[in-house]
This record gives sequence, structure tokens and C-alpha cells, in this order.
Amino acid sequence: MKVQQIMTAAPLTCTPDSTLADIALLMWEGGCGFMPVVDPAGAVRGVITDRDICLAAGTRRRSPAHIHAGELMERHVACCHPDDDVKAALTLMQQRRVRRLPVTRYDGVLTGILSMDDVVLEAGGSATDISAADVVDTLKTICSQHLPVPRRAPGT
Repeated sequence: MKVQQIMTAAPLTCTPDSTLADIALLMWEGGCGFMPVVDPAGAVRGVITDRDICLAAGTRRRSPAHIHAGELMERHVACCHPDDDVKAALTLMQQRRVRRLPVTRYDGVLTGILSMDDVVLEAGGSATDISAADVVDTLKTICSQHLPVPRRAPGT
């Protein structure tokens, strides 16, 4: 099964200049917790999560209306392509310990998002080669304990 068959097409996006307050509102209205940060051409430049917003709001001593995505977005983004096999995308999720991947054309322009939600909803069906074991193995790897390197929030 190919990523394009189950990905969420036309996802919400923001720019590096978008404020965290604006992004949080978009996430609330769109029912998502992950947003690609794109340039004017639509190429992925980073990603931001609801967790990133919460941590920044709690540690930056500034209003989320005065903090921009470009200040804290993750710039080292793992992406997959629409014609990639979903199992290959699951392997990438395991390697990077992420639950969501931007789906891009080969020039980096965003075309969708593949999330574990998308995979779970397809797993085990007769029209798919994604098994429940594939999902569980991926989630076990993503969720396995790892000790992040503590870092100080900029501006504190």
C-alpha cells in the first residue's frame, strides 16, 4: 500500500512568521496537534506540535502572540513521499520516533501528512498489507523510553 492511498491530503500549514497563538487556534479549529511549517512555495521548512507550543508558552516568558514558529520549529524533518510504501514510512517513523510524517513531492513541496491515526484506521483490512503487528511494533518503538538531552529554553 502506498502512502498516498491513506495520507491526509491538503493539511493545515503555517509559516515561520506565524505566531504560536495563531497556530494554536488553527490546530484547535482543525482538530490537529501537528503542523508543517512551509515557505511561500509550499516546501516544508520545519514542523511544530501542540507540545512545542505548550512548552514554549510555559518557558519563554513571552506571550504566544509574540513567539513565532521559526523560533522553535523542528528543522530536521523526516518526510516521506506519496509513492513510498506505507511499511517503509513506518520504519522511518520508528527510526525518528515520530507519529507523523509530512508527505512531500521530491522537490520538498508538501502534499499531505501521514499519521499513525491514518495507519491504524487501515491496518488489518482486507485491502491492505498493514498488519496490527506492524502498528504495534511501530508504536512500541516510538513510545520506548529514551532520555532526551535536557536543553535550556532560549530566552530564559
